[in-house]
Amino acid sequence: MAAPAPRDPRSLPSSSSSSLLLEPHLRAKVPDTPPPVASMAEGTPAARAPPGGGGVSLRKELGLLSACSIIVGNIIGSGIFISPRGVLAHAGSVGLALALWGAAGALTALGALCYAELGLRIPRAGGDYAYVKDVFGGLVGFLRLWVSVLVILPTSQAVIALTFAASLLTPLAPWGCPMAEPALRLLAAAALLLLTWVGCRSSRWATRVQDVCTAGKLAALGIVIAAGIYRLCTGRPGWLHPSQALQPVLVPGADGAGAGTGVSDGVSTGDAGTAVPWQWWPGLGPVAVALLQGSFAYGGWNFLNYGTQELREPQRNLPRAIFISIPLVTFVYVAANAAYVTAMDPQEILQSEAVAVTFGERALGPLAWTMPVGVALSTFGGINGCLFTCSRLFYAGACEGQLPALLGMIHVERSTPVPALLLSCASTLLMLVGGDTEALLSYVGFTNLLW
Repeated sequence: MAAPAPRDPRSLPSSSSSSLLLEPHLRAKVPDTPPPVASMAEGTPAARAPPGGGGVSLRKELGLLSACSIIVGNIIGSGIFISPRGVLAHAGSVGLALALWGAAGALTALGALCYAELGLRIPRAGGDYAYVKDVFGGLVGFLRLWVSVLVILPTSQAVIALTFAASLLTPLAPWGCPMAEPALRLLAAAALLLLTWVGCRSSRWATRVQDVCTAGKLAALGIVIAAGIYRLCTGRPGWLHPSQALQPVLVPGADGAGAGTGVSDGVSTGDAGTAVPWQWWPGLGPVAVALLQGSFAYGGWNFLNYGTQELREPQRNLPRAIFISIPLVTFVYVAANAAYVTAMDPQEILQSEAVAVTFGERALGPLAWTMPVGVALSTFGGINGCLFTCSRLFYAGACEGQLPALLGMIHVERSTPVPALLLSCASTLLMLVGGDTEALLSYVGFTNLLW
């Protein structure tokens, strides 16, 4: 039988067209159709077709630096700047709290290394969803996918976007006046739309935004750490002095979890108005809760696995990124919390609404403005990281046939999952309209407990 005649190349669509060209990630192999070549921006290599011909695929844009910035940028959020008090409240002393921050980092590193093994054995986009589907079957994977799509990721993005808006607008509000809720929502929506456009335009642009935001938040925390080292070197160790590091911390309420009702002269009091001190060893239960609180602060270490398919040399760069990022974040968390107690006593940390801002006012002098900027960069990078994760999850679900096929399409010229990014943006905008920050946190927290 004669081989079919090849198609005339002149009949193929021109790659210079300015219209939005989308093709499915996987297309049936057609022997007589050459794979399409997508024209890219000048200086950028064209997207490679999947093995076997036909279709286009996500381009491998992520190197080691970008992989580290995704992990670090998603772990370090606004919490370390605003309220790093959960561990201290339950640990009962500054020294034990710092030790538990380090222990939580070590546990996170072990979990991340196990996750890296999964990422190398199942090198597909989708992260948790891809692994759950392969191990437990399609039904469990389907449920995990739709819970993430409808609740967890859009709600998390909305909370981070609102935090970003508040960090920018609150310093501009008149003293003592609450910030207008519509202004917060509009700024949050604007940031989300801008980052969605960046992600649709180029994965490389999105990773550069993540790199800049990660560098900015590390620089802000570096200033905090440097100020703490300076205070130590000038004989002002504060609560890091050995005579005070294991002293009991006075916390609100008899259970140490904030049940108190009054504060007098900087000393937290319980319901009856009496100070409730902890011993230096509060017991196994509170220590376990403190360790759990610390582990929550390291959340986000798994986000790189959602984009394994876009990582260059994943066999080398995925473990390397974890080996670099987790120890770096652990050092930053321990050092920043140690720096805080050189200028603030534990009661002030537990009562402060913005620990880094208070620390800046006391220890940084003219550099105090860097703390609100650090919070803004941290949350802006968080929005970008969540968009990356959510869109890759939508894309992976569509490729597996558990979401509409449209979401498995990518831009021919730019190799970005445009439909998945647009749906991720739209679902987050709906969350911004639907509830305030507290309601969203309760919503996503309950759902996370189920999964």
